[in-house]
Amino acid sequence: MTNPHTALDLSAITAKEWADPADFPEDEFARATEFYEAMRTHDDRLLKARAEASGLIEQWTGRVPRDVGSFGTRLNLETSDLDLGIGFPVEQRDELMQVLMGEGRATFLGERKTSFSTTRLVFSFEVAGIEIDLSALTELDFAVACRMLDQIADEMTQPERIAHTWVKHLLRASGRLEEYAAWKLVTYARYCPEFNWVPIPEKTGF
Repeated sequence: MTNPHTALDLSAITAKEWADPADFPEDEFARATEFYEAMRTHDDRLLKARAEASGLIEQWTGRVPRDVGSFGTRLNLETSDLDLGIGFPVEQRDELMQVLMGEGRATFLGERKTSFSTTRLVFSFEVAGIEIDLSALTELDFAVACRMLDQIADEMTQPERIAHTWVKHLLRASGRLEEYAAWKLVTYARYCPEFNWVPIPEKTGF
């Protein structure tokens, strides 16, 4: 891993659990903006993969998915996979497992806590060389997640997105992978603190 030059105190930012654009020197924010704009060049490819994956998920499960990951919030890096979520009745999870795994459509990654009292099932499959992670949340949790994502879309400013993405890039590029994994979750925690966005082992996204 490289140790990219930055004027930012990454330890202070990660401790604060938010990147405030006002704390960025002007030239640093210019670099961050250039980097963020470069990430947007991947949008068309990811949008096409997301549309195809969403169609498959709806066909398999009868549920319309929502992008619950960094691409959906426009905080993705160039290596981004896609994280989609659906609401699904807990009492029908056995049937969902059969639908997704019985035909070899997806791999089961595990069951993870979503809140203090609920869990989600996480599956993985691939579209156009892009890994798709599908979370099956309880129907109530999915509704809460959708409200959270709507709030992020409405309230997180473009400068905040630029600052957040730049810090994420710097953490990964400098090999601070534990902090990088935690940083990917701070936006969810800020807008929906009651949820426990625990990543799948060897995963760093929702």
